[in-house]
Amino acid sequence: MASVTYSSTRGGQKNLDFRTVVMTGLAHDRGLFVPDSFPSVTKEELESWRGLSYPDLAVNVIGKFVKEDQVPADKLADIVKRSCAAFRHEDVTPVIKVGGHSVLELFHGPTFAFKDVALQMLGNFFEYFLETGSNDGRLAVMGATSGDTGSAAIYGLRGKKGVDCIILFPKGRVSPIQERQMTTVQDSNIHCVAVEGTFDDCQDIVKASFNTPDFRDRVKLGAVNSINWCRVLAQTTYYFWSYLRVTDDDQHKDAKIGYSVPTGNFGDILAGFYAKQMGLPVGKLVVATNENDILHRFFTKGEYHREAIAKSISPSMDICVSSNFERYLYFLAGNDAEKLADWMKTFEETKKLDISGDLLLKAQSDFSSARADTEMTLDVIRDYNEKYNYVLCPHSAVGVSAIQQTGDVNETMVCLATAHEGKFPAAVKRAIDPLPTPPKELACLFDLPTRVSECPNDVKKVQEFMEQRIAERIAAEQA
Repeated sequence: MASVTYSSTRGGQKNLDFRTVVMTGLAHDRGLFVPDSFPSVTKEELESWRGLSYPDLAVNVIGKFVKEDQVPADKLADIVKRSCAAFRHEDVTPVIKVGGHSVLELFHGPTFAFKDVALQMLGNFFEYFLETGSNDGRLAVMGATSGDTGSAAIYGLRGKKGVDCIILFPKGRVSPIQERQMTTVQDSNIHCVAVEGTFDDCQDIVKASFNTPDFRDRVKLGAVNSINWCRVLAQTTYYFWSYLRVTDDDQHKDAKIGYSVPTGNFGDILAGFYAKQMGLPVGKLVVATNENDILHRFFTKGEYHREAIAKSISPSMDICVSSNFERYLYFLAGNDAEKLADWMKTFEETKKLDISGDLLLKAQSDFSSARADTEMTLDVIRDYNEKYNYVLCPHSAVGVSAIQQTGDVNETMVCLATAHEGKFPAAVKRAIDPLPTPPKELACLFDLPTRVSECPNDVKKVQEFMEQRIAERIAAEQA
């Protein structure tokens, strides 16, 4: 049986295989790769997975998309199991009950954030594809981070043969611990770059670099942001896992399970939407935003309008354009690449995209949304600590606030806890004082040496820096 194939949302590249889309990252027409079809999971098959460990379940879910023609079954199992072995909890992403709903804890990986789940896997897929002939064994990854992607990518790619990893982050706009998690990694293939500007500026540099064919092909450019399909695919696995854990309770056996997801770039909640397309019994999907609420405005009013970024206490969500949202818009356009390309052209020219009528009703049937500002977020952190002795990070608290606002606090609702609160002490201290003792892996970061470069908000300058650093590392290795 053949693997699922993929095409660009804008129609320029069609029917590509898994290896190609993972190594390519962003489509050459500036679109994103989406599956040409979704494999289905039957109720009986889902039930047969109930007793599996997380790694074995993940192999089965990913194996629906990736067959022997792309990755041999034993190699796929090895990649997934080695990726899961990097986590501190035997369940990888445990599900707990608190406050009358469930919490899916996604912060037990090396960098204490949900992105570890996908980026450990992506790093191992990169390694396998390079070892087996892709790109002549070379890959230069460029990524933008609002805080968590950077460190998770670095920990997934550090020391990987043939891989250079260049991570751009907005200077002064990530938490001190997030910055330290990136800049204390000393591996020679890791390059951290502080850019004068916002996350969206960093993301624009990455996208512009993929749209510079000479540069892209010369350095063998690859992507770690959630524009890379592998990220979204890996994240579908914990929706299946959490569904099975909540429905382990007999009274919820036939229930549809809802999810509230703190959302910036839309990749995490998109994975839940795609799991639903596969047949997972998913109920409500709640898009939870902070003050940077372009998604909330879209789902309530049909207005996808780019605005300036407001600096918040949940920096990983301080994003004014959600790069993954194009995949959902493609679905909303009836998988019509021409219509989607027209929408994106309008948005790129005017910074506005508006929908109404049946299209808006369709979007609202797929997703609910809510917006939590700083005070609302701090109230949730304070409340959960006092009532349940449970500390939420400022992003996870946005997800909880959302279901309080939408009236969805119930036992079949799962809130995604996307990061450990120890990564955001300044924010959490505004609600809880004294702070809980941080994990030792985070506490030691301020005693370690750092390595970071600075670049202006200029595509050409960043590209020149990247080529220089790659050349220096290769020369040092050959000396």
